[in-house]
Amino acid sequence: MTAVQIAGREVHFNKKGHLASFMDWDNDVAEALAAEEGLTLTDRHWSVIDFLREYYAFHDMPPSPKVIIRALGHELCPHTNCTRRDLDRLFPNGGCKQACRIAGLPSYYCHSC
Repeated sequence: MTAVQIAGREVHFNKKGHLASFMDWDNDVAEALAAEEGLTLTDRHWSVIDFLREYYAFHDMPPSPKVIIRALGHELCPHTNCTRRDLDRLFPNGGCKQACRIAGLPSYYCHSC
């Protein structure tokens, strides 16, 4: 486990590079993690991040990309059918894996990322 200073506090990460504790996350941590990966978070990013956090808090596991797309497809792609490629374009450094990391989930569901 490694510790990093983010937003003025120490945050611990597991071996996979995800937050060790779901409760250590806040918007400042998300912004810092996104900036580290070259992303500027938009409303569409935040929709995915908020969904991931709510789903994980309720189910104690991350959602699959299919669940994310089914739940948020109309928000991510209002004029066309949303696909996995659209999610991957939104989070270009790993798709759902990157989204889960920025959302502060200690793991991710999609093992193909």
